[in-house]
Amino acid sequence: MILKQLLSPYNLILASGSPRRQKFLEELDLEFTIKLKEVEEIYPPELNGSDITEFLCKLKAKPFLAELGVMDILITCDTIVWHEGNALGKPTSKEDAYTMLKSMSGKTHHVYSSVCLSIVGEQICFSEDTEVTFKNLNDEDIWYYINTYHPMDKAGAYGIQEWIGHIGIQQLKGSYNNVVGLPTEKLYDQLTKLVS
Repeated sequence: MILKQLLSPYNLILASGSPRRQKFLEELDLEFTIKLKEVEEIYPPELNGSDITEFLCKLKAKPFLAELGVMDILITCDTIVWHEGNALGKPTSKEDAYTMLKSMSGKTHHVYSSVCLSIVGEQICFSEDTEVTFKNLNDEDIWYYINTYHPMDKAGAYGIQEWIGHIGIQQLKGSYNNVVGLPTEKLYDQLTKLVS
C-alpha cells in the first residue's frame, strides 16, 4: 500500500507556514491541514548543528501536544545553515544577507533539517545533513540575487532552487530537497513506518 492510502484514516497536520514545505507534501500526494502557532525560536547556545534543529522541532510541536487527537499526526520542521561553527538563520537586513553569502563564497557549509512527528504520547524526530559548496561569488552576483529574489525568509540567505543555486552551487552531497527545507525521502519512510 502506498503512503497516501495508509494515511487515509489519519489527520496529517503540518505546523509550518513555509510554502516550500507545503508544496513538498502536496507533491508527495499527501492530504494535510496547516495549523500555525507562534513560537519564539530560541535554543540553548551550547547546541550545534542538527541538535539545534531537533530542539526547535520539538519546541514548535509543544503548543500542539495537549490538543492532539488519537488519529492526529503533527509534522514540525526546522532547517539551519551551519557554517564555520555558526548557525545562519534568516537574515535581518540586506547587508546581513550579503555578509552571510560572502562568508560562504568559495567554501563548503552544511544544511541541517530536522523533522518531528508527534502523535498522542510519542514523538519521532530525525535529521538530515547535506553538504553544499559554493563557487567564488563576486559582489555583483551576490547583490543581484539579494535585490532580485527573496533571500530574507530563508536560512543562510539563499534558496538553492533560485538563481543563486543555479549559478553558484558547485557541489552537493546529500539530499537536494533537504536544502530546500524538507528531507522528503526520510519523511516518507518515517511516516510509512509509523502507520504500517
